[in-house]
Amino acid sequence: MSEKAERPSPQPEPIRFFGTGWVTHDTGYWLRRVGVSLGALVAAGAGALLMRLGVQGVFVSAAGSLVDTLLVVAVAICTCVAAIRTWTLLSKGRASLDGWMADEKSIGPMLLIGFVGMLVAYFLRSLFEAPGEAEKRSRYELALAAHARRRTPATAGSGGKRKRR
Repeated sequence: MSEKAERPSPQPEPIRFFGTGWVTHDTGYWLRRVGVSLGALVAAGAGALLMRLGVQGVFVSAAGSLVDTLLVVAVAICTCVAAIRTWTLLSKGRASLDGWMADEKSIGPMLLIGFVGMLVAYFLRSLFEAPGEAEKRSRYELALAAHARRRTPATAGSGGKRKRR
């Protein structure tokens, strides 16, 4: 076997709920996007109701206005951080997260408290595209371009010649 073995073309990575249909937007892509959007919206509504019941329990305990205010501010901050992190993760990928936002262990409790923000970000992102599609599409297109470059034969005069300075 003196010839190089033909490398198979790169395959797209599947996305949860969408498989590989996100590449060509076939196999019920739009129906799935609507379903994911509605599912995230319903889950966010149920989560907001659950969070309201939890916060209402603290209000009923009459712990004081300072405790009530601190609780509401903490939940709002956690929700915003979770939403921003989720939006960034879905649109740009894990590599774009840096610092404390990238550390799962340090931000875990904030994400747990701010889960409604995560669901709202997921809902909003799914209105534009399948969540995570932009990052996977850019990686897939880079892999296809690299595969095409490897398949293109080199020109006759390009081998081994270097420009001297």
